[in-house]
Amino acid sequence: MNWFSYCPVSKFALLSSNLGTILTPVILKPATITKLPRLELGIDQGCMGKDVTLAQLYGTNAILILRQPPNRPFEVVIYLLNGPGLAPKKSHILKLGQSGRFAMNVVDDVVIVHHQATASSMLFDIALSSSETEHGTGAVVHSPIIPAKPIRPFQLEVPSISLDGKTMNCELYTKDWVLFQPNIVIDSKLGCLWFVQLKLSALCALITDRLRLVEFLLQRSDGKTVILSVLKDMMSTTYSGTMLPVLESIFNKLNALYKSVLDSELQSQMALMSLAKSPMKVPTPPRVLIDQADMYTIVFSTIIDAPQMGKILLLYLNSLARNGINANHELSKALLIDLVSHKQFDTLQFLLKYSALNESKALACFLLSLSNVDYPVISQMALDMLARLNANEIILEVLLERGQVIDALRLAKQMPGADSLPARKYLEAAFKTGDPLIFHSVYNFFQMKNVRLRGCPDFLKRKLHVVYRSKSSDVKM
Repeated sequence: MNWFSYCPVSKFALLSSNLGTILTPVILKPATITKLPRLELGIDQGCMGKDVTLAQLYGTNAILILRQPPNRPFEVVIYLLNGPGLAPKKSHILKLGQSGRFAMNVVDDVVIVHHQATASSMLFDIALSSSETEHGTGAVVHSPIIPAKPIRPFQLEVPSISLDGKTMNCELYTKDWVLFQPNIVIDSKLGCLWFVQLKLSALCALITDRLRLVEFLLQRSDGKTVILSVLKDMMSTTYSGTMLPVLESIFNKLNALYKSVLDSELQSQMALMSLAKSPMKVPTPPRVLIDQADMYTIVFSTIIDAPQMGKILLLYLNSLARNGINANHELSKALLIDLVSHKQFDTLQFLLKYSALNESKALACFLLSLSNVDYPVISQMALDMLARLNANEIILEVLLERGQVIDALRLAKQMPGADSLPARKYLEAAFKTGDPLIFHSVYNFFQMKNVRLRGCPDFLKRKLHVVYRSKSSDVKM
């Protein structure tokens, strides 16, 4: 008996012939019907319409066929229609491990297989990696993501004349259920219609492998919030640091995706700036993107007192560097605070030496604010950072503020506009040191500059107050 099936999501149909052993996909578009290469099954592998589900998985049309191999439990074979002109390819096999009546839904690219006998459902994600493949075809063999679980019970309000109302528990997985794609369940006896949905937060407790959980959530439309919540729990104050390798793997996976998006944005900008007439194909954005701002705002800033905070930040920073991403200001600032508070100056110096932090004037000034007389090395690190940034004006102000007037003059002489240095500013700084020798040296420096520029050692009245002359006369050589 021949039959046909239709997928309302991607508008394609499947026509059977030769008792279900030949399946022909047809793409339906306005005013256009496109016939694709047919799928030929074996003589003993003919299928019926009730065993076939059409869906779209990760943007690709798919044919899902429920079958029972000889002497083995049921399985679902997935054929993907990878492109025009290509015959459907056997790509995935879902191992059910049960026998009996089955039905399927597809929710957010997760294949949900309902089993009536056990009143439970199995979840499959073909995007997750698997080490098992079928010999000969290379089809990837998948097992359920979690052990089979029932759908959450549902209570139906019963019409009543009393104010309190009554409810009845609806029987699930009954023979009266009729399923429609992608996620519709109808109970023909009760006259109820439901939509099947995934509860991602509940799945977090069932998938114990945190890395695999993140891989799964990265493919879900609402996975971002759940991933950030999982990471926050992993880094909470009760966390002892035993999962640092797992965190490192998660960071690498998140940042590899982050880097691909940054590269795509850069290529798009370069294409717009070029004179190329051919339009550039815009890559499909990922469903979940977690960048540095998300990690700092939602995760790191909320666990700032965690005992392993420094190690976690270093892991994340190393992951960014491995993927060629510069750390932003807030992340670098948080790491500075942790390293200084724990007096890990060697680690801080190592990071600054190899430019692992996002060096900026703002970050250098913040590092200066953390310095004190007990740890002068911090101040020197900040000055070295400013020197690498050629922020000589800020270095001058820092040196003058600290009374290092001679060092400030040496630096100022190497900068453009050295002949127009304000004498009053430097003499005031020298005066505040209370050291007559420093004041005399600075005073003589500007006198010699006056002789060189104007042929006279005297200062202009508008540039120098008489107090400096009286002060210089008190200097004893």
